[in-house]
Amino acid sequence: MRNGTRSWYSKFTLAAAGLTGFVMLLGAPQLRADDCQKQTEKAVHDWHKAVEHEGTKSDAAKYAKHEIRNAQQACWDREHRWWDPDQHQWHYDHHDDNH
Repeated sequence: MRNGTRSWYSKFTLAAAGLTGFVMLLGAPQLRADDCQKQTEKAVHDWHKAVEHEGTKSDAAKYAKHEIRNAQQACWDREHRWWDPDQHQWHYDHHDDNH
């Protein structure tokens, strides 16, 4: 390889690696948002099961409700939004008493 070709190849390889890293970083926030949504959906599912089997005032239901709040708070802390599984949408306001 001539020096000019090697220099071009090195620059191309470096640019391709940088572009690949950038594209991977763009996908990362969506992955975290999907994780938030899944965590919240699971916590709500667990709450519904606890209520169905043991009642709304049971320890299992209280714990599941606590897990819903934790999942929504974790989403808020990471994404500045929280998933509402009842409305199937993200909320961008932070009102602890509403969820």
